[in-house]
Amino acid sequence: MSPSFEFSTAARVVFGAGKAAAELPGAIRSLGARLLLVTGSEPSRWRALAPDAAEVFAVRGGEPAIDVAREGASLARACGADVVVAMGGGSAIDAGKAIAALAANPGDVLDYVEVIGAGRALERRPLPFIAVPTTFGTGAEVTRNAVLTAREHGVKVSLRSAWMLPAVAIVDPELGRGVPREVAVYTGLDALTQLIEPLVSSRANAMSDMVARAGLEAAAAALPSLELEGMARASLLGGMALANAGLGAVHAFAAAIGGMFPRAPHGAICAALLTPCLEANLVAMRAAGRSVERFNAAARLLTGRPAATADEGVAWVRNTVEALGARPLRDYGVDASRATEIVNKAQRASSMKGNPVALTDRAMREALGAA
Repeated sequence: MSPSFEFSTAARVVFGAGKAAAELPGAIRSLGARLLLVTGSEPSRWRALAPDAAEVFAVRGGEPAIDVAREGASLARACGADVVVAMGGGSAIDAGKAIAALAANPGDVLDYVEVIGAGRALERRPLPFIAVPTTFGTGAEVTRNAVLTAREHGVKVSLRSAWMLPAVAIVDPELGRGVPREVAVYTGLDALTQLIEPLVSSRANAMSDMVARAGLEAAAAALPSLELEGMARASLLGGMALANAGLGAVHAFAAAIGGMFPRAPHGAICAALLTPCLEANLVAMRAAGRSVERFNAAARLLTGRPAATADEGVAWVRNTVEALGARPLRDYGVDASRATEIVNKAQRASSMKGNPVALTDRAMREALGAA
């Protein structure tokens, strides 16, 4: 862990039951007069919280594609939006972030995205953006990037800038009521992954450690029963941690697999790969004579036992994933015959920069095979 660090998050974070209805109208008024509301596939569920929206843009079919960002930015310009609110899961929030950024900047989305695009820095600050999550897993309400699917390239990419941190994040656990159990399971296990990976990351720092540890305690208590307030807190803290310490091999795999196999939900990918990647990292670190104390710390937080070891933490993760009924990757059409391609893309993913140790292609293939 480096003694030097910085920590960034949304300019204002509001957490608590009933806060969406109480705080959203005032937050909108403080930032603009003409609102574009970005939602998931059922915009009618959330329209009542923002009845004065000039336009509503619904994001359907999972994580937003490059063309969705283009279309939304065009609508924002056409309706003269001066503030963007996204209400929904991580896909709606990522779409909203991208739309707010692209609507205020010249050129095309490919001028700014990583990997397949030019990766240019934004020239202008995005439109003011408010994030209101209705599922609790991604932590996208406090991150500085928008994940977009480039279907023609079979990969997920990020539009990224410190300017993309939301002006306001309103996290109201009550908005998660009625979410299907499978969605709650996979978003919850995504949140768990996004707390463990930053804690063991090579880029961890004192502030990211603080929020990751608090988040892991919340996740450990809430996951078995999918308790809403605890899951919402874990997701929020996971977003803060990953935005400042990065992720690791699980999310590197998710970037590759999610782009290649659109039927595989992001949370399902994380759930299937979390245990195998933890095991692969521990093997590699021990072989290199590296300390696994951060994995021990995660184990203590997850199990509640002061003397818990890294291997006991992995066992807790495995048992929790199984108890929640997470399914293997093959159930979502992930083709084992494409393992080499998946591993090659995962090794190049930006999330691998935070992995605590370099993993060989063989280790990555074995982890993938176990998922």
